[in-house]
Amino acid sequence: MRNSRVFQRLCVFCGSSSGHRASYRETAAALGRLIAERGIELVYGGGHVGLMGAMADAALGANGRVIGVMPQSLIDREVGHAGLSDMRIVGSMHERKALMVELADGFIALPGGHGTLDEFCEVLTWAQLGIHSKPCGILNMDGYYDSLLALFDHAVDEGFLKAIHRDMIIAEPDPATLLARMEEAPVVAVSKWIAPAAQKAMP
Repeated sequence: MRNSRVFQRLCVFCGSSSGHRASYRETAAALGRLIAERGIELVYGGGHVGLMGAMADAALGANGRVIGVMPQSLIDREVGHAGLSDMRIVGSMHERKALMVELADGFIALPGGHGTLDEFCEVLTWAQLGIHSKPCGILNMDGYYDSLLALFDHAVDEGFLKAIHRDMIIAEPDPATLLARMEEAPVVAVSKWIAPAAQKAMP
């Protein structure tokens, strides 16, 4: 029987916009409350707007500890949340992602745009390379990520992604179900992520 993970901190990537559906904001807030009620610290991008703000406010309202990570350039644009437990100011977006990965025991993507996709795909890539063994989840509310998940399946079918790496992505529409699956997620051992034949073919 596999032991369940115990999360000290979870990092959530999500949009600085709220989207067009009220359910996006409601579910982001539900996740923030759930994380706080579980006694888990929330790590996120540090914004006070959009899904980021809704999630952080809900976690803080449930007496949770919330850590924001934001470059100084965004602080200067007055998009930082002023009421966080801890705001870590960094010099660049690269430093932001690296620190968020360092701080957290697992990662969740909520709906978002380019930045959210960039952050989540980077932690997926690092997991594929064996840089970390932390679970990566998608809160697929209202089917927002259906097309992305279908693209990952297509990448497997076309030989650009191994099934074992596709299976690293845990997707659920419900926050509690997603956390439960992430707690039970196996650690994937990565020996070689590129087959020897493919390595020989590289220039």
